[in-house]
Amino acid sequence: MANVKAILGEKLGMTQVFTDEGRAIPVTVVQAGPCVVAQIRTPDRDGYAAVQLGFGEIKESRVTKPMKGHFTKGGVTPAKHLVEVRTDDASTYEVGSQITVEKFVVGEHVDVIGVSKGKGFAGVMKRHNFHGKPDSHGTERKHRSTGSVGAGTTPGRVFKGMKGPGHLGHDRTTILSLEVIESDAERNLLLIKGAIPGPNGALVVIRNAVKRGAK
Repeated sequence: MANVKAILGEKLGMTQVFTDEGRAIPVTVVQAGPCVVAQIRTPDRDGYAAVQLGFGEIKESRVTKPMKGHFTKGGVTPAKHLVEVRTDDASTYEVGSQITVEKFVVGEHVDVIGVSKGKGFAGVMKRHNFHGKPDSHGTERKHRSTGSVGAGTTPGRVFKGMKGPGHLGHDRTTILSLEVIESDAERNLLLIKGAIPGPNGALVVIRNAVKRGAK
């Protein structure tokens, strides 16, 4: 794991921007930061290196006593969200310092981590892309069902892990190597090419692309 720079943000929605040649680029707008460094994890004390980032305003009265003590110890203002980001070397960070969108430049590639939209209970055609049963030839009110999932007497049961209907979405999802189209330091906005996980208003973690090397 290389040295990682990261920032927390809130997904605002999607729009499009136009290049000088008139080409439309779909982008997701993220309210990124400012984030405060609430704690630094070190291998000597914690067994690993990481930086803990806080994002979002919250009333002090809504913070639990343990978390209030945690923020007080670091000398930082309470934050609504706390996320740890692993890195090889956290010495470049300092407790109480702020992380802003200025860390990311136009043309840089980033990974975006979030929780995908929850879609509730779904059948196998939507959840696993099953093609379903024939539309005719005796099929009656079972067109979108699973079909056979096991043998008869032997083994006489359904194996674990068999694909079936169930809960779809609301999973931690990472989209790799998305391009930063615009970085607005005045309004703390990042415009990222393409779609990112989660509904509007969701918390996302933006880090430099691990498969493209740190910049």
